[in-house]
Amino acid sequence: MPIKSRIRTVPHYPRQGIMFRDITTLLKDPVGLRTTIQEIVKRYQSQQIGKVVGIESRGFIIGAPVAYQLETGFVPIRKQNKLPAQTAGRDYQLEYGSDRIEIHVDAVQSGDRILLVDDLIATGGTAEAAVRLIREMGGEVIECCFVIDLPDAGGRSRLEQLGCKIFSLCEFADG
Repeated sequence: MPIKSRIRTVPHYPRQGIMFRDITTLLKDPVGLRTTIQEIVKRYQSQQIGKVVGIESRGFIIGAPVAYQLETGFVPIRKQNKLPAQTAGRDYQLEYGSDRIEIHVDAVQSGDRILLVDDLIATGGTAEAAVRLIREMGGEVIECCFVIDLPDAGGRSRLEQLGCKIFSLCEFADG
């Protein structure tokens, strides 16, 4: 079952010229969701992943069941001021402005083998901030895993320049 065929494209969202890749159609499909999780788990089941870290919010939807199947913990990376305990954070640039992601300071320990998960890699700003934050905490990012890669947006090469390995289940070349 090709996962790509279960992803809806919404033209001109959130603005003119953007082809938004919507995974809600993949998630609502029981076969699509199961296949997505199974394919990711199959790739990482022998890699001794210590924790799965998911980026808000679709990274939670994918990452939590992956962590469950890998029999490891799940750690959320959230936007600023969403986590209740002490956090470490990292600012990153958006196309128009900046944002900040945070993680609990006790979520990742030195030497933890981390699988970073999100739904999509586009320009890579959020994922880069997440990788840097995990590394600052002493974690080792084994791989960055995405359902969708938009290679023309440059995020994959941005993460590769940090020395990250990237895996995606599918890609859309036209953004």
